[in-house]
Amino acid sequence: MTISQDLIGRNAVVTGGASGLGSAIAARLAASGASVTVVDLSGALDLVHAGHSRFPCDLAKPDAKDKLAVLAAKLGTVDIVVANAGVVPPWKRMRALDGDEWSRVMAVNVWGVAATIGAFAEALARSDHASVVAMASINGYRAHPDQVLYTASKHAVIGVMRAAALDLGRDGTRVNALAPGAIATKALLGRVSARHAGGGQSPEEALSALSAETALGRMATEQDVANVAHFLASDASAGMTGSVFPVEAGLV
Repeated sequence: MTISQDLIGRNAVVTGGASGLGSAIAARLAASGASVTVVDLSGALDLVHAGHSRFPCDLAKPDAKDKLAVLAAKLGTVDIVVANAGVVPPWKRMRALDGDEWSRVMAVNVWGVAATIGAFAEALARSDHASVVAMASINGYRAHPDQVLYTASKHAVIGVMRAAALDLGRDGTRVNALAPGAIATKALLGRVSARHAGGGQSPEEALSALSAETALGRMATEQDVANVAHFLASDASAGMTGSVFPVEAGLV
């Protein structure tokens, strides 16, 4: 695939960009010419590609917005923000919910997204091409019986995105959300292996079952998600805001 250089001269910030989908998105934006700053936990930043700038921040903390505002002031103008950072808790049914875990996951998945968008709002308003991409999930518009916490957090991300689209739209900033299905990241493979150790399907069986649930007969990939993130960040989607874009190979 030939990659166009349509993001040359633009500043992009990707939270949770040290690994997984965030890393793939950061690489895709950089390949199109953007100057990328990755925001992640300080211990994860060693994994970041040498061509990206790095900024340590724990997005679960109450002062995350203030810390990110320092980066926003340093960059001056920001054209692209990908609020990707998030965590997936272990499967739990309703009767097993834990308050501390609930607070921790909501802090990262919901406050982290809202704090990121709020911190860069002024820097985005200075851009003629401002775009925010929030990382939701198919669990943002459908439910899972053993994942009430993750489901609730991603429903909330879509709510944040829709409100932010209306708010920041007055400054010309577009805000959309990605909704990946099951993607064979290292994190997902680790969760599948952990479930297998507890008596669940083997990783091969689990991945085959996930592929069988799609119209394309395969799972969507990190690159599939990164390509849609690039589309939403680019001028090709200039007339789109307040929308959720599934990337799940056509769940049936």
